[in-house]
Amino acid sequence: MIKGEVVAMETTLSSTAKNVFVWFIVLFCCGGWKSEGGTTPNLKSIVIGRCYNYIMLINPTFSCDCEEVWRLFEEAVVPKSSCSNQVKDYQKMLSILPQNSPCHQFLFWSKTRWMMEAYTTLMENVYTLEDTLVGYVFNQLDWCGHLQHTGFDFESCPEWSTCPLHPVYSLWRQASQHFAETACGNITVLLNGSIASAFNRKSMFGSVELNGLNPSMVEYVNIKVVSNLRGPFIESCSLGSVAELIQILQFRGFKWTCTDNDLTLKLLQCVQSPQDPSCQMCSSSLLQTQGSPPIGP
Repeated sequence: MIKGEVVAMETTLSSTAKNVFVWFIVLFCCGGWKSEGGTTPNLKSIVIGRCYNYIMLINPTFSCDCEEVWRLFEEAVVPKSSCSNQVKDYQKMLSILPQNSPCHQFLFWSKTRWMMEAYTTLMENVYTLEDTLVGYVFNQLDWCGHLQHTGFDFESCPEWSTCPLHPVYSLWRQASQHFAETACGNITVLLNGSIASAFNRKSMFGSVELNGLNPSMVEYVNIKVVSNLRGPFIESCSLGSVAELIQILQFRGFKWTCTDNDLTLKLLQCVQSPQDPSCQMCSSSLLQTQGSPPIGP
């Protein structure tokens, strides 16, 4: 699901109201591209089409040869079996893809995709990996090569967990590394407080992006822990693996804050589930609610 694929309607609504409306369209009307276990159908058309859409509509300041992007991508994947793509295989393709580095706007997330998508649609000046050219083009697509014939395998691709050199994982690992290395200013980390190990050292954030962050470039790491409206409430800023993340940040010299029950995130949850008992309150009371205050060193 890509927020740039939604065309905003011209209305007289306020900017925030329009953003909420767009988020509703994304959430309820636009399904992601689905594969049936193999490479996503029409992969070439999707990749090239998204690339042109990005450089013409999303970020017209970028210049990129979308046909060359596809050629280098295909060159990285097709000659190999479905479990033999190394991170370095994508370096040629990624080297021709431009990327912004908007300080104070970087958002990292783990096990919070729907919340991340809602948050970035509503909030201006938030920049995720999915907002980069490579993230926009390959978001929620699947692919793998086939040794027995020249081309992609549209019948079956392995699961990430069974394949240490999975072609999709290797691309996202390389892209995530570069994204983290360019992060600057105040950054945000969005974690799921309703699961055990909200911060997981084996996740893309825990194993790649966290290691790529540079304390000399990042001013503050602002952690936001969000739980499901009805729980379970397993982890928080002072409980579980989030405390481990804070220890790592302190050891590496990062300044940090951590917030439970962020008001904006709570509002987004209530937009999706307005009948939930925790959302049954008058609007004036909700607007006055500040949630738990941030904690920090």
